Parts: sequence; structure tokens; C-alpha cells
Amino acid sequence: MTEPTTLLAKTPADPRPPRRRAVGRDALHGAVRDHLADGGGVLLTGPPGIGRTTVVSRLTRELGDRGHRILRCSPSPSERDSPFLGLIDLLAAVGDDVLARLGSHERAVLEGALLRSTPPAGTDPTGGRDALVLRVAVRKVLTLLADTGPLLLVVDDAQWLDAPTAEILVFLARRAGPGPAVLVALRTDGHGHEADARPGPSAARPGELGSAQARELCPRPVLTVPAPPMTVRETAELLDGHDEPVWPRPLLARLHRTGGGNPRTVLELSSALGEHVRVTGGTLPDLAEPLPVPESLRRPVLDRIDALPASARQALVTASAAVRPTVELLQRAGCYHASADIDTCVRHGILQAPDHGTITFLDPLTPMVLQAETPYELRINAHRALADATDDAVERAHHLARFTEGPDSAVAARLADAATAARRRGAPGTAARLGRLAAEHTPADETGVDTDRRLTAAEDGLDAGDLDFARQLAYEVLGDAERPADRVRAWNVVVDSCGQAMSEITDVFPEAMRDAGRDPGLLAQLHYRMSWREWMVGGSAARAHGHAVRATGLAARTGDRRTELLALTQQAALELFLGFPEAEETLAAALAEPHDVYAMTHHNGPIYLKHRFHLVHDELDEARNELRTLVYTLRQRGSADCLSQCLIGLAQVEIQRGRCRQALTIARQSLRIAEQAGLSQGPAWYAVSLAETAGGSLSQALAAAEAARQHSEDDDDRLFLPRALHAEGRVRLFSGQSAQAAELLRRTGEMETAQGQRDPATRRWHADLAEALARSGATDEADAVITRARFQAGRLGRSGVVATLDRAAAAVSEARGELDAAAAGFEDAAARLHAARYPMEEARTRLALGRVRRRLGDAGASQAAFTEALRIYTRAGARTGVSVVRAERDRVEDGPIRLPDGGSWSESLSPTERNVVARVAQGATNREIAAGLVLSVKTVEAALTRAYRKLGAKSRVEITRIVMARSTA
Repeated sequence: MTEPTTLLAKTPADPRPPRRRAVGRDALHGAVRDHLADGGGVLLTGPPGIGRTTVVSRLTRELGDRGHRILRCSPSPSERDSPFLGLIDLLAAVGDDVLARLGSHERAVLEGALLRSTPPAGTDPTGGRDALVLRVAVRKVLTLLADTGPLLLVVDDAQWLDAPTAEILVFLARRAGPGPAVLVALRTDGHGHEADARPGPSAARPGELGSAQARELCPRPVLTVPAPPMTVRETAELLDGHDEPVWPRPLLARLHRTGGGNPRTVLELSSALGEHVRVTGGTLPDLAEPLPVPESLRRPVLDRIDALPASARQALVTASAAVRPTVELLQRAGCYHASADIDTCVRHGILQAPDHGTITFLDPLTPMVLQAETPYELRINAHRALADATDDAVERAHHLARFTEGPDSAVAARLADAATAARRRGAPGTAARLGRLAAEHTPADETGVDTDRRLTAAEDGLDAGDLDFARQLAYEVLGDAERPADRVRAWNVVVDSCGQAMSEITDVFPEAMRDAGRDPGLLAQLHYRMSWREWMVGGSAARAHGHAVRATGLAARTGDRRTELLALTQQAALELFLGFPEAEETLAAALAEPHDVYAMTHHNGPIYLKHRFHLVHDELDEARNELRTLVYTLRQRGSADCLSQCLIGLAQVEIQRGRCRQALTIARQSLRIAEQAGLSQGPAWYAVSLAETAGGSLSQALAAAEAARQHSEDDDDRLFLPRALHAEGRVRLFSGQSAQAAELLRRTGEMETAQGQRDPATRRWHADLAEALARSGATDEADAVITRARFQAGRLGRSGVVATLDRAAAAVSEARGELDAAAAGFEDAAARLHAARYPMEEARTRLALGRVRRRLGDAGASQAAFTEALRIYTRAGARTGVSVVRAERDRVEDGPIRLPDGGSWSESLSPTERNVVARVAQGATNREIAAGLVLSVKTVEAALTRAYRKLGAKSRVEITRIVMARSTA
């Protein structure tokens, strides 16, 4: 196996991210949309290129879909001196029939300002009485338009709005009473600060509106929102959409970080990087090298720097070379006037005001440009001065390496010691960088030392989540290493760097096994990893268990306690999954002394697995305590992968405990860590989907589940793919799409059963599948699922699982029309779930009970069940559950909805109409539905119109109530 050298070749850890609907800015869109829907004003700020206009366009489309009439203007720099040009654009779509309803003088003044007619002699709409007449006329026109439906005024690039139009909008904003909503987008300076917030080169130019004036254009209440930077995932989607190269994930993260999440800046950096790669024959910049900065981005930075005095420029150069620059450090490094120089840089918009002496560059491009433009000798002098000035061994070693050329045994040793110190501090990324420098400075005659340092740096890179860096060093070792131990260690790095995508390394294990020979210690490490591959790729827990048992025995024989503990943990996890009674004993052996710190804090170690044993015994609080302690430790000193996985587990526990808001926050943290570290994202998206289903929105949950499935399929990860399918199936089940849910959950069950699952408490899909089958008419198949799962759960004493199966059995009775039996079953299941302290499952059961009681004609019992479900969901912060229960409760109060003959809302609809109606019930807009179903908006509107007629509905609210009734009403 050789290392791939083609720049754009897709490697296992670097697949092109699939195109998906961006969800990172949805919170912003939702807040702004809701505020504007209530008739307020919104000021959207952001630097050039951040995507203000894109946000404005999406918001206007969404509000347009919801019935708003949009009046928009987008002035340019050349238009700010043209009076009323903004007003002309705003009212361009207003017909003469509306103006005809004004008084004669008002109409004449307004038409003159709009250049639709010659103004009467002597009128001056820019001043005096006629200016007031014009403002009153504009207000009357907007009032006439607002009488026919909600109205939104949009001013994009407000900094260039002409003064007379701005005065009219200020007049309108200050008037009492209802008026149009107003959305104003304002360009701020290049660092996201308000353009008029401080003096200097970035301040608003004369004649341009600053943020204070732009805010006056908006009616009260005013919501000021900065346009957020892109996430790493959105950066990948942006580059993908512009046909940019497929950069490795660490390089993609650098582009995102260097560009500050600004779309325009990132695109320019990517283009410059692509040109650099072409010129150098396909060579990617080393991690220690700065990215190439194009002239369009470099020149503004240099212009700001050139305006500084010499001493301030020297302070900037020194600060850019420092690891953690402070005013005190710069003073010790020879910048004797550092305090005054930093103040100068702050006034020029280059640095932030120091926080407790810490210096921060406003633009991440500035230190890169400084390092590229500063003569080599001056850079070396800065590193030498900083090495003398710092009292931190890690930072001193960093600077020492910068001004030391060629092999140097003493310098290499100091760098290796610094790497060890960084590792102990919980900074594996710093340790990896210093370790590689130590290897590069190691003399050629210290071959074994050089190899060990490279491999140690690679392992630190794994812990830091820098998988490409780790893989690169591993292949360097494999290129010249001869010792079997070194080669197997390098192969282990290659395997571990693939994350969930182990299907791409089929040819690694045969080569690694040949290198291991008959060495039991090396074979133990490989059999442990082969166990994971057999489970994830081979789809067989039984065969994976055989590898784990062999790894455990070999590691114990050779005294490799770390591998023994990890293999024991894997063995225990597989035995739990397979329903083996010895699983508890195996876990106890893994938890017994002597301990290994690495294994005990790893997400594949016994402490993490212990929480899963708590979960199968319905010990939620104990599981949470285990994970919280582990997460705290990992936040201090742990790998990105371990922290992300532990947060995924904690999010799932919090959902079960009825803490949905906390679960959503934790799941999003896990995804953010996975994105930033370039890890496989399938598991994190799975957790986000579960959390969104519980505490967010079903549309977001569906998008996350689809992302989880796509990532798992891309990685050929059979371990997480059934979980992703389960998450998607749950969303569709809760959305009333029972047939689709049943199909997804069938696949889940088939895959899990084929892998050998015999403990239904390890993957709790059985009750969901049975309910989906029952609601789609397959009651006999649902019965079979329940019978098998109940036998397994009863044999192992899984009372929590049995309670959810009882609910599913009640759903089967309901589907068969046995309402009394269904009500009794739901009552019993709710009581058992309450006793087991599963609030979300209890609330779901009481919701089902309320529906059945309503069908039995017992309005009081139905209302009581809905009230209790609402209480539980509200306390848990379960937004989806709250909205569903309220809709059902209101149906009891308003009386039943008449469904089409046949009882099911979907029977009279075409497939397209059913899909559209289901997504309307989830709260999706017409444009979101069109994007999700790959239809035009007009097609969606036509399908919805037909569905209204067929269902006898008059609004989206009634559509939702009808869907919630399903076939049970």
C-alpha cells in the first residue's frame, strides 16, 4: 500500500462532502423571520463578503412564500448622491392605481419625486412643506398596500442609501401605529465591527450611513443581528458549489479559520491556494507554512500596516511571531513602547484592545501577511528575542526551532521535551507540531530516535483530530522503517486515522499482519483493530467478538495492559450486543486494576462503556454521572474524537432524562468538534437528529438524520448506518409518514439482526418499528416484532424495553380497532415508564392514550391524558411534543375534524400531494418543501391547493390538525 500523492484524490478521511441544505444559519433566519412577521424592524450587519445579501434574499423568499409583499431597493456607491433613487426602487412595483387614491397635490409631489411625471412648478420635495407632503403621501401608499396583506420594506447595502429616501424612512419608522416591517442590511468594516463605531480607516465615509443612522430606518422594536460567519461544513459546501478543489479536511479548516468564515475571503484564498498548487506541481503547503494570500486580500492589509509608525510595525511583527502575544512579553522582547504601539494599532483597526494584556489580531490574515512580507532576518530576530523573553518551555522550544537550521541533537531533545509538556497540558495539537520539529532536527545517525519521534507526533496528531497530518507521518515512517514494531505502529496510525471509513483500508491489514509476523504483542494490536473493522464493515458482531477475544489473550500474555483493556472493553460491548450473560464479568475485568490512563479516558475504554451498561439497566442518572465525569476530564486533556463521542452519548442520556434543551446544545457541540477536527460526522449528525426530534424541529431533525445516513453510507459504516436509519424513521413516524417510517425501521431491524443483536436494550428500535408497522396496517408483522423483542428483553431483565413494547402492543390493538384494550395497554405502559423514570417515553404514551380516549368518547379522560403529556413535554423542553399535544388538545376542545371517507387523510391524495401535506404539517415553507422534494415552488403551491380542496381545509393549521389525526380519528 502506498500513500496517495495526487492532490485531489479522494482519500478515506477526505471524501467530498455531499451537498445538503445548509442548517448553520437557520437560527438566525428563524429569529429574523419571526421578528419581521410581527411588524418590527431588523438591522442586519456584517463585513463585505459575509453574505448579507444572501441572507436578505432567503428571508424575502421565505416571507414572500408566507404572503408578504416585498418592496426592495439595493443602492450602489454611485447612487448615494441621487435624490429619491432608493424610493424610486422601493415603489417601482406600485401601480398608478394605488397612487390614484391619493389627494391631487400628494399624488403630484410623489409622482414628481418618483420621476413618473413633471412636478408642479414651485414644488420642492427635498425641503419645506412639500417634503412633509411627500412623506405623508408615501405613508398613505404603504398603508393602502398593507391593507391587502403584510408588507415588508427591504433596504440592502443601506450605507449607500440617498439622504432624502433615508429621511422618509426615518419619518415612517417614528410614526405610531401599525406599519410595514423593515429589513435593513448594512455593510460594516472588514472585521465585523460597526463601520462608525470608531475612527480610523474603517469608519463610515462622508455621505454613507453608519449603524446608528441605519437603525433609525427601522420601526420599533429593532432587532440588530450580525450576519454570522460560515461554519466549516458551510465552507466545504461553498467551495463545492463553486467547483473549487477538494481540499483535505485540515486544509479546509485552515481556509475557514484564515478567512474568518467570510465566504468571499474563503473563495479568494481557495483560488490562490489552487494556483499555488498548480505552480508547484501539486504540492500542498506544509502545516507550518502560511497559506498563499492573493493580492486582492494582501493589499488592504499592507495599506493599514504601512500607515503605522516604525515602532508599531516592529511590535506587530513580534506579536505575529509569538504563540500567545501579550504587552508584557513584547516589552521583554525589546518592544519597549509596546503599550503605546498597541494602542496605535487598535486605533488603526488592526488589533483589538488588549484583554488583560493579551493581544488579538482583528483579521487573521494580518499575521500571515506580516510573516510573508517581513524579511527573513527580521523574522529570525523576532523569534530569537521571544525565545529569550518567554518563561514557558513549550513556547521557548517553538521559537528555538524557528531560528535553528539543520540537525541539532540538543535542539531536537528540547523540542521532544516540550512536546511531552504540551501533551501533559492536554494540547495534543501543539505536541504533534513540536514532535515533528523534533524529528526534523534529529541527526541522521539517530534513526531509531527519529522514527519514534515521528510516530509519537503522529499519535498526538490523532488525538488532536489532525488525521491527515497523522497519516502523512505514518507513511513517511513506512517508507524507510524496517523494524516490525515501528511498521505495525505506523499501520495502526493509518487504521486509526480513517475513523468510521474503515472500508477504505482493506489492503492495510494483510500488509500489517505480514509485518507483525508471529509477534503476539503486535498481533494483539492488529486483532483489536480487526475486531472493529469486522463489526463496522463486515457487519458481524460474532466474528468481531472472536478478534476481540484473541486480542485480549495476546495482550495479556505480553503484558500490554493498554491493548488488553481496550480489547476487553470491545469484547464486553460485543457480548452486551449479542446478549451474552458474561458481558458484566468482562466489563468488570476491564475496570479492574491495574489501570491505564489512556484506556480509561478513551471513548472505546471501559469507563465510557460502563454508562451503556447503566442504560440497559435503566439507570439513567448513573449513566449521566459517568459521562459527565468523563467529559470533564476530556475537556481538560483529551482527544477531539473522544470528546465528540462522549458528548454524543451524553446527549442521548439527557434526551431520555427529559432534558431536551441541554441535549440539543450538547449534540451541536459534538458536531462542531467533529467538523473542526475533520472527524467522521455520521455519529454527530445522528445525535443532532435525536436532539432536534426531541427539543428542536422535525424538519431540522430530518435534515440531520439524512446527513447522518449520507455520511455513514459514504464511510460504508454499517455500525452507525442502522442508527441513522432509526433516527430518520422516528422523524417520519412522528410526522405521520408511517409507511416510510416502517420501511426505514425495517432496514434498521434487518441490519441490526444480521449483525447479531440479541439485547434489545442496546439499540431500542423495536417499539418504533412495531408502532410504524401497526399504523401502516401491518399489524401481524408488528406483533411478530414485539413477540421476539419481548422474549429477548424478558430473558435479560430489560424492564424499560418491555414497557415501550407494551406501548407498541397497545398501538397494534388500536390499529385493529380494539380501543378498550389499547387504552388499558397505554395506561399500563405509561405507569411503568413513569416508574422507570423515562419522561419522554411516558409523555409519548400519554399522548397516544389521549387519542384513544377521545375515540372512545371519554373527553374528560382524553383531556387529562393530553394535559399530563403537555406538562411532561413542557418541563422537558420538548418543542415538537408540546406543539403536537397542543394541537391534539385543541381538537378535543373544538370538536372532531371531519376526515375524508376511509378515515385516513392520505388516501384521497396523490403521492406528491401526500408528501407536500406531510411537510406542511412539519412546519416547512413552500420553498423548503420544493427544495426537499426537488420540485418547483409553483408545483408545491398547486399540490397544496388541491390538497386543501380534497381535505376540506382552509389553512395550514387545519392541515396540521388533520395530519395529526392520522387514521386514528
